[in-house]
Order: sequence, then C-alpha cells, then structure tokens
Amino acid sequence: MKKMNSIAFLFTQAPHGNSAGREGLDALLATSALTEDIGVFFISDGVFQLVENQHPEGVLSRHHAATFKVLPLYDVTNVYISQKDMAHRGLSSQTSFVLDAQVISQQDIAQKLSEYDVVLRF
Repeated sequence: MKKMNSIAFLFTQAPHGNSAGREGLDALLATSALTEDIGVFFISDGVFQLVENQHPEGVLSRHHAATFKVLPLYDVTNVYISQKDMAHRGLSSQTSFVLDAQVISQQDIAQKLSEYDVVLRF
C-alpha cells in the first residue's frame, strides 16, 4: 500500500468575513482519517483563528476558533503559530488560545513547511 503524502495546512486568514478557516478545518479533519503526517500552521491573520472568546455572531459569521479545539481528538499534534505574526497583531504568550500551538519563528516555519509534500493554504 502506498504511503499518503505528508500534508501541511496553512491558515493565513482571519476567522471572520470569509469561510476559509472553516473550509480548511473541514479539509484537515477529513485528511486526518487518511494520514497521520499532518502539520498545521497559523501565520499572518491566520493567528486570529486560535484566539479564544471571539464572538462571531457580531460579524455575521458562524465559524469561531473553538472548533479548532478538536484537533487533538483527531491526533493532530503538529500545530505551529508564527511568533512574528502574533507580535505584529498584538498577541502574546499571555493571549488565551483555544489550542496549544508551538510558537515558532518565521525561519522555523519555512524549514518545517519544506518538509511536507503538499501545502494547502486557507
């Protein structure tokens, strides 16, 4: 049996105003049934996907960050968030996130992304 490719999911957009985060999460969860070699990266405005206590109903959005809490239940544990992008958006280690993501540098993100066969951007 052929091994499934390793897949990185790159979240780059804020959770409100579009459905990219929800679509990406749906694709990620479906893919997790096929392979365990998954990495999840939150960069640019995607860092907002993990901020806790958001109120999406105020911006006419049904998706909210809490849905990312399910990743550990699907054995998705390689989760990374950009330190630089967090800082540029006023977030820090004191920010309450819905998921325990490893905070890493831009250089480390580039290195880790290069290790995946496929990178999907949402």
